[in-house]
Amino acid sequence: MTPDPAVERVTSSEDLASVAALESVCFTNPWTREMLEQQVRGSEVARVYVLRDASGTIVAFCSCWVIVDELHVNTIAVDPDHRRTGLARALMQGVMQEAVRNGCNKATLEVRESNLPARRLYATLGFAETGVRRRYYTQPEEDAIILWRGLGSGSP
Repeated sequence: MTPDPAVERVTSSEDLASVAALESVCFTNPWTREMLEQQVRGSEVARVYVLRDASGTIVAFCSCWVIVDELHVNTIAVDPDHRRTGLARALMQGVMQEAVRNGCNKATLEVRESNLPARRLYATLGFAETGVRRRYYTQPEEDAIILWRGLGSGSP
């Protein structure tokens, strides 16, 4: 990983294809490129951000919505070969900074109850567990933990 990887907003269909390929490696119920494209092209609130390695390959992404003053993180994924290198943290920090520039003052996401590494990451980023969505995830069925945090000045 580079010392300060740049978070970039996706603007091309080629990048969405790379995001979809990474999604299929990381999730049991992945979105397709067509689903991602429909979401991004057909919405003012949907955004996809990426991090690239030195060769320009997308190695992490975050899909999210910016709704009025809230950042809703839908998906964050890091290529398995690049995990535990700080990319998820850098990506989340970059996305949250961008959200603040776009007027957001809070952020939320859901995480699988069993995903302890992600839950630890989110806790270190200042997210607090505020609720549970029963049987939210499928393949396998599992509860989601709901997390929130403040953004901007005075927030962690």
